[in-house]
Amino acid sequence: MNVLTVVCHPDSGSHTHALARQFNAGATSAGHVVDFCDLYAEGFDPVMSIRDLQQFKQVAMPDDVIAHQKRVEWSDALCLVFPIWWYGAPAMIKGWLDRVWSAGWAYSFEEETEGSLLAARPTTLLLPCGASTKQLERWGYGPEIEHLWRFGVLGYCGVDPIRIELLSDAVFNTRERQQHLDTAYEAGVAIGRDSKAKPGIAKLL
Repeated sequence: MNVLTVVCHPDSGSHTHALARQFNAGATSAGHVVDFCDLYAEGFDPVMSIRDLQQFKQVAMPDDVIAHQKRVEWSDALCLVFPIWWYGAPAMIKGWLDRVWSAGWAYSFEEETEGSLLAARPTTLLLPCGASTKQLERWGYGPEIEHLWRFGVLGYCGVDPIRIELLSDAVFNTRERQQHLDTAYEAGVAIGRDSKAKPGIAKLL
């Protein structure tokens, strides 16, 4: 399969990047072809402009957006790797979704008509966060982020099935960080035949 890995972190020496490299190594070992997209290194502009909003008037998106859309179209599977900051996605990955996953390409959005447009493709999310497992459980954050990405973002656009790894204790716990790397590698090996991947909204409609 063709696998597009998108990583979002300004530091190439970060744990986030290490996770992406481990995923890519696992996917490559399983015989897949990987396209590695480092949003910061490539200088992606995450700021939506009035030009981007012309998507809602059926105007073609800007060239930089189209280039990223072609990379998604090339892929048979996706992996998004980004840290959880303030219990949400970093602005860069949010902007990538805002701009690249546009109306008329990723989803339809017209009066009384909406739905996914992307072809189903297995997708893995590797999400390191500083909070501990106990904190996440106490605040009920795990189910919330699961629901957001599975149904509100990726599943809404047709992506399916989806594996979400919320990787807690990612800052200070060395043992947990090593386990995260093992999880990332295993996810790369398993992409496309992943027993941990669950259906998105497309399979529930």
